[in-house]
Amino acid sequence: MDKKYSPNSIESKIYQNWLDKKYFHAKVTPGKKKFSIVMPPPNITGQLHVGHAFTMTLQDAITRYKRMQGFETLYLPGMDHAAIATEAKVVDSLKKQGITKKDLGREAFLQKVEEWYKIYGDRIFLQTQKLGISCDWDRKAFTMDAQRCKAVKHVFKILFDEGLIYRGKKIINWCPNCKTSLSDIEVDYKQHNGKIWHLRYPFADGSGYIVVATTRPETMFGDVAVAVNPGDEKNAKFIGKTLILPFVGRKIPVIGDDYVEKDFGSGFVKITPAHDANDYEVGLRHNLQVIKVIDDDGKLNSECGVFAGLDRLVAREKVVEELQKLNLIEKIEDYVNTNGHCCRCGTLVEPRLSTQWFVKMQDLAKPAFEAVKNGNIKFHPKRLEKEYFHWMENIKDWCISRQLWSGHRIPAFRCNNCGKWTAIDDQTPFECEHCHSKNLTQEEDSLDTWFSSALWPFSTLGYPENSADLKYFYPTDLLVTGYDIIFFWVARMIFSGLKFMGEVPFRDVLFNGIVRDSLGRKMSKNLGNGVDPIEVIDKFGADSLRYALVSGTSVGQDTRYSEEKVVSASNYINKIWNATSFVLANTADIKILPLKDCKLDIFDKWILNECNKAVKKYCALMDRFDIGLAASNVCDFAWTKFCDYYIEFAKVSLKSSDEQKKIATQNVLIYVLTCILQMMHPVIPFATEEMFLSLPVHSESIVTSQMAKYTKKLDFEDDAKLVQNIIEVVRLLRNARSENHIPDNKKIKSCTLASTQNFDALSSSKKMISKLCLIENVDVKTDYIDDNATTIVAPICKIFVNFAENVDAKAEVARIESQIKKEQFEVDRSNKMLSNQNFVAKAPKNLVDAEREKLAKHTQVLETLKAELAKFCH
Repeated sequence: MDKKYSPNSIESKIYQNWLDKKYFHAKVTPGKKKFSIVMPPPNITGQLHVGHAFTMTLQDAITRYKRMQGFETLYLPGMDHAAIATEAKVVDSLKKQGITKKDLGREAFLQKVEEWYKIYGDRIFLQTQKLGISCDWDRKAFTMDAQRCKAVKHVFKILFDEGLIYRGKKIINWCPNCKTSLSDIEVDYKQHNGKIWHLRYPFADGSGYIVVATTRPETMFGDVAVAVNPGDEKNAKFIGKTLILPFVGRKIPVIGDDYVEKDFGSGFVKITPAHDANDYEVGLRHNLQVIKVIDDDGKLNSECGVFAGLDRLVAREKVVEELQKLNLIEKIEDYVNTNGHCCRCGTLVEPRLSTQWFVKMQDLAKPAFEAVKNGNIKFHPKRLEKEYFHWMENIKDWCISRQLWSGHRIPAFRCNNCGKWTAIDDQTPFECEHCHSKNLTQEEDSLDTWFSSALWPFSTLGYPENSADLKYFYPTDLLVTGYDIIFFWVARMIFSGLKFMGEVPFRDVLFNGIVRDSLGRKMSKNLGNGVDPIEVIDKFGADSLRYALVSGTSVGQDTRYSEEKVVSASNYINKIWNATSFVLANTADIKILPLKDCKLDIFDKWILNECNKAVKKYCALMDRFDIGLAASNVCDFAWTKFCDYYIEFAKVSLKSSDEQKKIATQNVLIYVLTCILQMMHPVIPFATEEMFLSLPVHSESIVTSQMAKYTKKLDFEDDAKLVQNIIEVVRLLRNARSENHIPDNKKIKSCTLASTQNFDALSSSKKMISKLCLIENVDVKTDYIDDNATTIVAPICKIFVNFAENVDAKAEVARIESQIKKEQFEVDRSNKMLSNQNFVAKAPKNLVDAEREKLAKHTQVLETLKAELAKFCH
């Protein structure tokens, strides 16, 4: 092995070897326990970011762990076409060339989209491999490939034929920038400081006016009525009267409807059915006209007279200005309202009446609700179930049509003969199911991206065919994904799996948090705090990035990224690298023996006991998907107990003239290091492979080795407790060295340990203690007292050390006297302030209390220093 771990020189070589050996390829093996997991497909809109690296590392860690436990393991990779986002990227790219998608036409534009898929798809797969993800690349999938297209058409037809997909008019969310409809969960709601305008609508008979309040005066051109609650004693008398709509002069009625809250505002509400969901329902009840006044671009249309062509927000200001000139504004108030924005581009969403395709959700949601409620699917952390249940209980029909060219074109065809719609998949003839005409025209719109993603756990395994993969690997065992897409994706996969497979799509869902920067801020382009994982990998290696992202995290919580964490991870890997180098250097002539045949001393038994406990805890944590804590616990064991203590113990044993003792130590070193590497491997795959292959363990790869297991035979609790107490002796001696300012490279002349009960154990540990504490001579006695020495009380003995003989007395006296002067100055200063009655009486209480604390602290330090000085003067 090289002296220092150099990731760039080995990672790509190791990964290619794994691919060549087909270690990640899963085989359908009936009768063998399996573990399957599908990758949440990253959007093919660019390249991976550090959030992807975090999620993928968690998925890969569990996959590698299960593989090493002997499961037939499938980790299935793929990508999502992300229709809205991808189309926006391609349109923007064309715009820079002075081309619009309409200039190209649908087919030519889709060819450009295909080119985009190729460029960025290849990039994402390469980045995934560079991160060390152990996917079965032979099964990689794409939501727009042939198999997934077949599944989408098949599912659409089933839902359409059962009446669960329908085409109808509803108020939907419209993005004027993306120029497409959005489902409810594709809208982000944000608070804004806005205004509420109280407008005067005059009666047609000239008898006065009523006042309506609105936050959107630009929509008034679409008003077809003003509503009042019939139970409103003050205003119900106006029901049946007619108003004149300002600017356009249209006559609109005052109607009665329980929708209006009689105690809210003026009691009158303007009804604009084309641009408000509640108003639309009122309009249906009263058979009101529907007038659209805002077009696809978010501009006022020809219904708005002189305001036509203005952007809706610009028009708002102009309308208010003209209303003020006409004295038709009663008052204007500041108002905090909540507005929807497109989750893709951030544009203010426009509610508008539109003909779209919808999925009826009530019947699909019920079994999906129950699957989580009854524990067939478990959420980690469990608290997220509450959000899931709330959404499922209040679910609305899903708007699945998008006014896009990219994505899955809706497989519905309108018959030009009878005018009816037919859904057609790859198994049905191309004809109208009603009149059998072949004169059909396909719907222009595309499906919501999440429609195909909802089928991911089974479409990737060969659905709609009843493939061997589908029969063996479905349902999958685990889904790892961000909590931010619990409704977008997780819920939809659950009801889709239950509907089309008759079984849940996965057993457990592990929700990971968001990767934030070192200040806790969400990473974004605007803040300029994003991190490119490839740049980090090029600088520090994939292992360091993976460990830095995972360590210290807890299930479902956000994590913070910093380069300091990556450096710390790199130091940890180098620590184990150096430990491996030591083990290799001292086991060249090893005679491999079963541990039961080795002559184990108490130090061997201690590390084996601690290793056994570490393995047990590690497996328990990994089994409940607490990967961050599992990784941190392995680090603690490996760094502190193995490297800092056992290797130091081993250095003494390896020099022993007792050959059996040496052989035992060599075997224990190999065994424990192997366990450490196996536990590290799921998160730190590359370095552990390189180290593992250097060990005399006769296995071709750590990937295919059997994960360390807890075994009762390696429980040596009594011996371990004894060694732990000896380690406490070492710790206390090291602390005493530091407190007495003994340089790290200077040996203490002597030390005596006094103990009756633990005499033998301490006697056999003298060389260890001497080496670890830099003491020339360690003596052990059953009965000993030295009044001139420093006495330290440890759990199993008393420690006597005369530190005075180990230091330069003159220099130490000078140092202590200098410190005494500084502390005396602080004590005098505090005493002077606290004896000043004006200060005590007039200063804030917290300042007075703080000064008293300072006095107590400096007085205590002063007394300690004087006691130290007295030792030298004695």
